[in-house]
Amino acid sequence: MKKIVLLTLATAASASFAFAQNMDTAGYKQAHNKAESDYKAAKKACKSLKDNAQDVCEEEAKVARAKAEREAVAQYKNTPRDLEKADRKLADAEYELAKERCDDLSGDAKDSCQNQARTAKANALASTGTGTTMGTTAGTSVAGTTGDGRTAVLVPNADRGTVANNAADVRDRTAAAADRMGDKTAAAADRLGDKTANAAANAKEKTSELAQTTREKTSNLAGTAQDKSADASAAMSDTMITAKVKADMAADKTAKAMDVHVETQKGVVMLSGFVESKAEADRAVQLARGVKGVTDVKSSIQVKK
Repeated sequence: MKKIVLLTLATAASASFAFAQNMDTAGYKQAHNKAESDYKAAKKACKSLKDNAQDVCEEEAKVARAKAEREAVAQYKNTPRDLEKADRKLADAEYELAKERCDDLSGDAKDSCQNQARTAKANALASTGTGTTMGTTAGTSVAGTTGDGRTAVLVPNADRGTVANNAADVRDRTAAAADRMGDKTAAAADRLGDKTANAAANAKEKTSELAQTTREKTSNLAGTAQDKSADASAAMSDTMITAKVKADMAADKTAKAMDVHVETQKGVVMLSGFVESKAEADRAVQLARGVKGVTDVKSSIQVKK
């Protein structure tokens, strides 16, 4: 078993050396510098934006740089370790971009978005490690190091299907959970909408009832005020009629000496008292009828015997 592992490691080392021989350092450096230059220009352009739009723009610039770096590595370096490192950087950049885009959301939608971003990153990392199985025998795992010096286990091709299936299961579960969350959110929104509509309808009915009550009270108050005003006007008119009848009697030669009591109610003049002759009683009635506003004259004047 030890011989197999040693042979595998030796084969992998030999393959890595062969890759190193084909590296184009000058070409890689030129491509790397262009990626950095494009990144700085894109980031500078993002300054014209505000708030989260600017953050998203900068993360997009980082993703573009990571992609350009990955292409430069694949074209000019093309070693398993460098490719894996570039893939990881690209996965990290895409994850950070996805998180920034989630910031525009809120509540359950934001949580679902972040979960999907994490799942996408896990899937991307699961598919990295180009060439990590070189020199391994079927069913054998070999320990090695990543580009950043961390220890890693090189997974044989036979097990990659399991990793992919597990990633697919995680993705499906996440999507199902997101769907359930979406259904619950929609149901809650519907219930809230119904309650809001009912509350609005109740408020409208109460407002309508209050308005009707207010109109009725206002109408009653107006009617009462009008009646009182009419009564006051009538009282004023009756008083004036009584005064005018008395004044006319006092100015008349025939009736000035008469002892006649005058009272007016709603335009009806009522005469009472005692006079010396029927002519005086008739004259009193005549004078009362001649006053403006008098609608009728009722006389109970008696002639002295």
